[in-house]
Amino acid sequence: MDRIDVRLGADATSSAPALILRPWSPADAADLVELYQDDALRRWTSSAVNDVAGAARWIQDQQRGWEAGDRFGFAVLEAQAAGAEGQLAGHVVLKNVTPGASSAEVGYWTAAHARGWTVAPRALRALTNWAFTAFPGDGPKRLELLHQVDNTASCRVAQKSGYELITLLPAAPPAYPLAGHLHVRDRDR
Repeated sequence: MDRIDVRLGADATSSAPALILRPWSPADAADLVELYQDDALRRWTSSAVNDVAGAARWIQDQQRGWEAGDRFGFAVLEAQAAGAEGQLAGHVVLKNVTPGASSAEVGYWTAAHARGWTVAPRALRALTNWAFTAFPGDGPKRLELLHQVDNTASCRVAQKSGYELITLLPAAPPAYPLAGHLHVRDRDR
């Protein structure tokens, strides 16, 4: 899939700007470092971005996922007039995409300054719609969203985005030290 051509959008709300979703670019590295200074973001994400070199590696990982066709990460930006890109507001990702597999996983995070603007649910809905239409035939028929049980904000995002809570997952240390929730969204829903 050609990563240059993929650009998604989410409409504005009465209190927040429209969103642009596009593949990550090396030019995003400095902004990514700044966003990763947020303790809440660091708590809920598994990657550490401590400096521009770390951000560049993280962005390269996102780009490799596009090239391999198994992970599609999008920078989420505030839209400005005439479709221009504004401030970085978050990240959404479709991952573990395997041709012929019935499911894939989604994930997201929101920048501290953009929390409360429904960035995550709007971006996740745009990603979900894209995932179910961009991979016809042998693409995923089910998208899974996992989060730690104590991440109540992610639970709200899942519910607002049409992902139904299916089950409680037991802790599996060291990778998953706490129990989690599994939310699911089916293509035909």
